[in-house]
Amino acid sequence: GYYADRWKKLLIPKSSPTKAYFDTLDHDPFCMYNYLLDITTWNKNIRRGFIQVKITDSAGNTAESEINSEASTFQQYKRVKILTGFYRDLDKISKISLTFSTKTLIGPKHKLRILQMRLKSLNNPER
Repeated sequence: GYYADRWKKLLIPKSSPTKAYFDTLDHDPFCMYNYLLDITTWNKNIRRGFIQVKITDSAGNTAESEINSEASTFQQYKRVKILTGFYRDLDKISKISLTFSTKTLIGPKHKLRILQMRLKSLNNPER
């Protein structure tokens, strides 16, 4: 890992594109729990939009992800990986709900058909 105050001088000079994920504190005010959502869609037509994830644990507690500011493009049988962040960490997830939105008020509503989905905790990769 890299310390947050020194990450730019270590990562930016590299010639290849670099992705960086930063862990935060496990208590307020700087807590964010990151998950990687890996989706393969089944729609015949290309869909472009945003995914919001809601997770529920076995005790009924829920947490909703923050919507990514950048829209994703979903094509038939293509995998899309999305970084999602939650302000609350749930240990034993029993239910995952996805909401697909195009953020347009005018026009038809579209569904996103999911063929395969995987949600992996980046803070606790053993889950």
